[in-house]
Order: sequence, then structure tokens, then C-alpha cells
Amino acid sequence: MPRLLVFQHVAAEPLGTLDPLIRRRGHRIRFKNFERHPDAQLNVDRYPGLVVLGGPMNVEDHPRRPHLANEMRAIERMLGQGKPVLGICLGAQLLAHVLGAPVSRNPVPEIGWYPLRKTAQGEADPVLAPLPAETPVFQWHGCRFDIPRDAVHLASSPDCPQQAFRHGDNAYGFQFHLEMDQRLVERWLANPLYREELANSGLAQDEEAIRTLTRRHIATMQGHAEAVFNNFLDLVGRPERRHTLPSREWA
Repeated sequence: MPRLLVFQHVAAEPLGTLDPLIRRRGHRIRFKNFERHPDAQLNVDRYPGLVVLGGPMNVEDHPRRPHLANEMRAIERMLGQGKPVLGICLGAQLLAHVLGAPVSRNPVPEIGWYPLRKTAQGEADPVLAPLPAETPVFQWHGCRFDIPRDAVHLASSPDCPQQAFRHGDNAYGFQFHLEMDQRLVERWLANPLYREELANSGLAQDEEAIRTLTRRHIATMQGHAEAVFNNFLDLVGRPERRHTLPSREWA
């Protein structure tokens, strides 16, 4: 049975809607939770795929957070083995950094709902194919990655042109958060650290604006997300039909 390896940085940023999709397909999940176990050993050789989630830290924090350097070595090994990797937000920045691309502060943060536009290459990409040419997606980030050399630029937004890339056939970086549902949005809006970041951002979207836009857009985004994530999971291995949910594994 395929097992996905998941790097999680903080409890506030879980797999979201990606979790039940993975489990419905019969995959088991092996979590490496760096909030609980910052010194976790990372042996990736026995896993067929990796998902690296977001978090409030940044790539530049690796001297103070050694797990980030460990993660980047693990990502590099997965890439060297030709295994599928999906990086979301911070995860995408770590993936880009491993591939030699700079990660820096975006001129303005993106917090809330923003239009995402696929590039011509994004229109032809097998994983992003279910996304419309332009669609609103949920964002929460202050940093950005450059598109790595030899990677394919898949999507952009007006305030952050570097939104998604593919390296090779099966390594993807998404700056945006397709995995969100309404409950997770509310969880972030209630988190003191995230509330402070939003309050200090100077952005037009305040809490109530984000709630209003979430009610308007979340169902549509979740439908697109299910199709996109299933396309990525096809790279890991074909679904196995099961009648019971596989267990969650924590490291």
C-alpha cells in the first residue's frame, strides 16, 4: 500500500481537504511534525511521495530552525529518486530553494482571496488542468520564490507572478492554499499570530472581508482542489479501492 510522507510545520497548517482525499484513495500517511519533533530524522527512501506543508517560518530561518535544512536535504533526495513532491506555500519555497531559486519577501503580502491565472504552460499541465484559466484562490504568505531554472512556470497572480511551477514531470510548488476549507480559514483567523500578521499587513481584506469572500468562493475552490490533488496523487500510485480508512501515522 502506498504511503505518503508529509512534512508538517505547525498544527495550524494541516493537510486540510487533502487529508481525506489521500485516505479515500487507500494511501497511508506518515507525518513528520516539526512542531512536536524538531529533531526528527528524515529517511525518505521507503516513501513513494512527499507533501511539504506551509508554516509561518521562512526559508531564511534555517539557521535557527535546523529542521528546515534537514527538510531541504530530504526534498533533494526525493527529487534525486524521481519521486513525486508537492510543496504548498512554505513547502513550495523550500522546493524552489532546493532547486537553486532565490526565496525573498514579496513586495506586498497576499492574505485572503486573489485571482490566480494559469500560464500557457499551466493550461497544458496535467495536474493543474482542472483549474480554470483564471480562478480565485486562498493565499497567506509574505515571501515568494523565483521560478527555478529548468522548471515550468504554471500560474501567476497580480501581486505575485510566481505562483506555481513544475520541475520535471512530478515535482510541483504551489504558493497558494488549495487545501483550505471554511473551518480552516476560521481557524487561521482565530490564531493570534495570524491575526497579528493580518492586522499589520495594511491590506484591504480584513477578517470580515475574508469571511465574506470565503463564503462566496470556498465551494468552487474545493471542487477544483479535489481534481488537482487527485491528479497529483495519480503520480504517487494508482488508487486502491478500500472500504476502511487507513490509519494516520505520526512520527
